[in-house]
Amino acid sequence: MERTIPEQDKFDLQQNYRRYLKFQDKYDAANTTLKGAKASRVWLAGLASLLFSFGSEFFLGASFALFALYFYRIATAWYDSFQIDEGREELLRWFATNDLRFEGRILYFREDQLLENPLDPFADEIYV
Repeated sequence: MERTIPEQDKFDLQQNYRRYLKFQDKYDAANTTLKGAKASRVWLAGLASLLFSFGSEFFLGASFALFALYFYRIATAWYDSFQIDEGREELLRWFATNDLRFEGRILYFREDQLLENPLDPFADEIYV
């Protein structure tokens, strides 16, 4: 027997589904930005200028600025990722309270352990 969703939940389900997909796209982009910030080689330039800083205060300042830039980029990317993840988790909790779950970008009923029957929230046949 296939499960259905009450008709009065149709609007909320569709809106939250759209929101989740937007959050998922933003989350993927934020994680890519965070990985790029961590993979940045600015700290190597800071380390090289630190080696020259023994003879010049300018290189000491430049080294500090490069390290600050590196950690600032990581911190801002992490903060953006954290904010987006909070919104995404809130929507996942909403879906969990309605006995639904996501696997990637695909919606399923929670009891569908084999992931055989994906749901299309815009198809009218799942609503009663």
